Amino acid sequence: MKLGFLSAILDEFSFEQVIDFAADNGFAYVELACWPIEKATRRYAGVSHIDMSTLDDEKVIYIKRYLAARKVEISGIGYYPNPLSDDPAVAQKAIDHIKACIVGAEKLGVNLVNTFIGRNRRLSPEENWELFDKVWPDIIKFAEEHNVRIGIEGCPMFFATEWPNGDNLASNVAAWREMFARIPSKNFGLNYDPSHHVWQQTDYIKPIAEFKDRIFHFHVKDAKFYKDKYDDVGPFANPLAYHSPKLPGLGDIQWGKVVSAMNDIRYNGPMILEIEDKAYEDTMEDKINAILLARDFMRQYIRN
Repeated sequence: MKLGFLSAILDEFSFEQVIDFAADNGFAYVELACWPIEKATRRYAGVSHIDMSTLDDEKVIYIKRYLAARKVEISGIGYYPNPLSDDPAVAQKAIDHIKACIVGAEKLGVNLVNTFIGRNRRLSPEENWELFDKVWPDIIKFAEEHNVRIGIEGCPMFFATEWPNGDNLASNVAAWREMFARIPSKNFGLNYDPSHHVWQQTDYIKPIAEFKDRIFHFHVKDAKFYKDKYDDVGPFANPLAYHSPKLPGLGDIQWGKVVSAMNDIRYNGPMILEIEDKAYEDTMEDKINAILLARDFMRQYIRN
């Protein structure tokens, strides 16, 4: 296992600045945020450190040479939209760009695109699975044809206005079992993030063993569950009313147990810091300090 970070937090940096920062601070990997070139629709979205729509052979050669010179690898291409949105135009745009990321990943020699399954909040769970069957087999087949894997993150994507179900069908262990039963492809797996289990009050260690062959990528992010706030508002409140994303070591996750479990399954892939702690976002200096603080904390368990 080696450390890296998701580049979305460095939204003001160019591709070169991101890679230079990684190299200068001892990171082996960067998960590169590769959204379409557009205005962000939510926090941590809309960041694009490689424009997939203009990725020609000349740019591919340049990117590969720059990475090699700085001795940094791309752990995966990160794009997290809602390809099952109730707005057909939004859904199709997401599907098209996921495929663009797959093509771009193949060109760059990166065998992983990380994303969300998505969800239509207007439909029942059963109807969402029917929609999944219409959309996702084609995406996975496309990924197989390009020798690229798909890593699904388990964030429910429920913050404030996404009631009652959030925007990501694959938000729990039962859903993972279901989606892999429906699409058993070896190119279909997980971008595992234990922080999403914290606020859902589910076990974040146990799934590691069950899905050991499906964990393609790992997000190192913590979360704090506030029991006193939860007691006031209950489970039907917006989740941000009773939890907050945190830097690793500042939340509830026992990282020694997490790393031990990952060692037990012989995971030897990227461990990617995902910085979403609002206490460290006021300035670019705060964001940089957050990455370095998270790195220093995780170095007691992982040495690059």
